[in-house]
Amino acid sequence: MFEKVCKMLADQLGVPVDSIKPESEVIKDLGADSLDVVELMMALEDEHGITLPEGEIEGVKTVQDIVDMMNRILK
Repeated sequence: MFEKVCKMLADQLGVPVDSIKPESEVIKDLGADSLDVVELMMALEDEHGITLPEGEIEGVKTVQDIVDMMNRILK
């Protein structure tokens, strides 16, 4: 899941995949804005055929937060 999230972030934000670490903050470190985060969440929902809970999305700061959220939901 980490690799998939990294690839999506790299494609969306135009950053090198190898610069994305689990502790990277999506907004602060990778330069995303709130619209980028929403688009990423929508892409993850579409790809996996799921709906992400609103409360979960608001707590996402790091790449690892996204991976953990997806792993919980896809169990």
